[in-house]
Amino acid sequence: MNNPLVSIIMAAKDTAPYLVECLKSIQNQTYQNWELIAINDHSSDDTPQILKTFASTDNRIKVVDSLRHKLIPALKEGYAVAQGTLINRMDSDDKMPPYKLEVMVSEWLKYGKGHIVAGGTSHFVDEGEVGGGFLRYEEWLNDIARSSTHYDHIYQECVIPSHCWILHKDDFDVVGAFNPEVYPEDYDLCFRFYKQQLKVIGIDQIVHFWRDRSDRISRTWEVYKDNRYFKLKLNYFFELDRDNNRPLVFWGAGRNGKDLVKKALKYGHELHWVCDSKKKIGKDIYGIKMEHFEAIKSYDHPQILIAIAGPEHKEEVIKVLNSWGKKLTKDYWLFL
Repeated sequence: MNNPLVSIIMAAKDTAPYLVECLKSIQNQTYQNWELIAINDHSSDDTPQILKTFASTDNRIKVVDSLRHKLIPALKEGYAVAQGTLINRMDSDDKMPPYKLEVMVSEWLKYGKGHIVAGGTSHFVDEGEVGGGFLRYEEWLNDIARSSTHYDHIYQECVIPSHCWILHKDDFDVVGAFNPEVYPEDYDLCFRFYKQQLKVIGIDQIVHFWRDRSDRISRTWEVYKDNRYFKLKLNYFFELDRDNNRPLVFWGAGRNGKDLVKKALKYGHELHWVCDSKKKIGKDIYGIKMEHFEAIKSYDHPQILIAIAGPEHKEEVIKVLNSWGKKLTKDYWLFL
């Protein structure tokens, strides 16, 4: 157990321009006890040939041609042949820093089963500059990894990208591995970690270089078009955190608040709605009377879901709630 085999699961589809660099970054790991399960997902470029060439000279690389189309089925087929004690995932257009596996395995060995080790990420591009949204997401992710506060912020965005974690195969099986065909698959996996209450150990190191390109699937697939993922978040909130003995209050009357409330109404729960907009307070929206946010103080131990835009506004709302003695993940949750 001092030198566990790591199974790296990597689906690849038409990533030939980036694949050699990706594979070399894996081969250059200072931790060498790994196997790469590379699944060719019906590529139409040189991806299959590149994978087979590398596999012919490195028996740690195993190539699988997927039978079904799309990402999650490909990951499932690859995982079915994994032999490792520890599981990691890789994207075929990205790169690993050479110390990635060594750092993550070393940290995991301190804790063992029941724990996930999660690190930071850094975006890069071949030309131009990384988009501002990705840079803000990167900074947020790295702050979370640094403070190990993943579950505190899980309803905001995906708190552990698919390539930034390592855990024991038994724990991965307990949460369902790649079986639920739900997108975004990495965010759904985070919620399943949370559901099983696996302990996340954050490390203050960049463990992945994430390529930003115009044709990445997070930009082009329909399932990623609305990246607020309110349906996914609400499904898990009502399953895992909703206390039916407490009033449910939504804070925010802008686009985010309206869209979140509209979806929440489908769950059949009674809810209240507050904001600070003088134009909207007192109005009836979706059959709910909009109240001033001070009304929260009149409810008995409410659960508050915050759906607002803008970091400054968010900080103002949090400041108010904290002044009332409300606690994050105990009394309020951020849906941003």
